[in-house]
Amino acid sequence: MSAGRFQLGQIVATPCALASLEASGEKPEKFLSRHASGDWGDVSDADREENEFSLAHGFRLLSSYKLRNGTKLWIITEADRSSTTLLLPDEY
Repeated sequence: MSAGRFQLGQIVATPCALASLEASGEKPEKFLSRHASGDWGDVSDADREENEFSLAHGFRLLSSYKLRNGTKLWIITEADRSSTTLLLPDEY
């Protein structure tokens, strides 16, 4: 997968996130690609601005997407870009 605007590092996912993706019939690559390209998904304008600031200054990045089955999926890339995690909000 192309890195996009930043490196994703090691990609990990919680069992619940993987189960939700499977239940919705969607692939994690779709959302990882959106995240890496700077499509932050369903976040507020303030969170969008925070992500752009964080991208420029090396802080953590957060995207939020709604799966077809209505489940909310978060993707977080750590500030040092060493890892990216797919998880559900209640697992944070």
